[in-house]
Amino acid sequence: MFGAPRKKSPRVPGAGIRPGYLYGAFAVLFGTNVLTLVAFLMAPDISVLLNGQNDVVVSAYEDRIAQLRVEVDRLHSRQFAQTGDINLQLQELTQQQEVLLEQHQLVKQLAQKAAELGIETAAAPSVDEDDDVTPVAAVTPAATGSAGDLAEVGASMTRMMDDSRMALAALSVSATESTDTILDVLGGLGIKPRMPDGLSDAVGGPYQPPVEGADASGIVDDANDVYLALARFKAARSAIDLAPIHKPMGSLNRISSTFGNRKDPFTGGRAFHAGLDFPAPKGTTVLSAGYGKVTFVGEKSGYGNLVEITHLTGLVTRYGHLSAFLVKEGQIVNTGTPIAKVGSTGRSTGPHLHFEVRSKDVAVDPGKYLAAGKRLARFLGA
Repeated sequence: MFGAPRKKSPRVPGAGIRPGYLYGAFAVLFGTNVLTLVAFLMAPDISVLLNGQNDVVVSAYEDRIAQLRVEVDRLHSRQFAQTGDINLQLQELTQQQEVLLEQHQLVKQLAQKAAELGIETAAAPSVDEDDDVTPVAAVTPAATGSAGDLAEVGASMTRMMDDSRMALAALSVSATESTDTILDVLGGLGIKPRMPDGLSDAVGGPYQPPVEGADASGIVDDANDVYLALARFKAARSAIDLAPIHKPMGSLNRISSTFGNRKDPFTGGRAFHAGLDFPAPKGTTVLSAGYGKVTFVGEKSGYGNLVEITHLTGLVTRYGHLSAFLVKEGQIVNTGTPIAKVGSTGRSTGPHLHFEVRSKDVAVDPGKYLAAGKRLARFLGA
């Protein structure tokens, strides 16, 4: 009734999968691979390589590299050109600065010369090592990434030029005004100094049409004007030294008798007095009132012992009532040269100096000459 148990047969893989599903999966996998291969083959560069055209791709890349190289070379050339322009500008600025420094030294020399002659101006230049001038040599191409440095140097040189022109103008004006003052004062006394003519008027050359921006006038012309102004001032100042307008004694404290009509000390009546009387102790040194030649040493009626000096201007000065002589006839004397000693010889009531100025042998007021000398003394202080 009951038989032996039945054995189970083993399970075969896929035995339970339907054939339609299996074939469908295989078809999908195959199609995907085909699409991938097609896409791979359609890639432009890869397709070209697979088609044996890799030399075209390499050539294209080489062309692009060559173009980049040309661009780099162009940039390098532009930078080199810019550097060349900067170097050229630096060279030009350096040359200009050298010229300006030479001109500035000329201004300094003229200012020093003016100071030696007694001319001082507020605008006289004072150039030291720490002047506000940027040396061109300090501006290198590496420091000129922009035009700012070159512009600063140019502006600095422009300021130096302006300062030089202002200094020269101030010197010229001061020298001219001083000269005019001297000539006016001396001219009021009938003294006309010989003044220098234009010192550099000789010019020439073939005619050429004018060129814009090439005017020759500049700081050199300004310096020449100052030079001529200083030469004229020097000549005028020399005339002060020569003119008989200086004190005949070291100190003129008092005038005991003026020029003109007065009460005669001996007769009591009115009489003409031809000079100025300066009371002083006997033996006081008498000085020449100007440059000239001693034309008389001796005794003269009314004057007592007398020294007479003839000056280049044609004026004659007389020094009377002397106690002693310190010069001889024919001797050349300068302003301030000791010529005699105060006394009371001749028609005199006490020791004093009789000082007289004569023009064309006519007595003129010595007070005007001494006043002129006092007014012009400031020009002789240097």
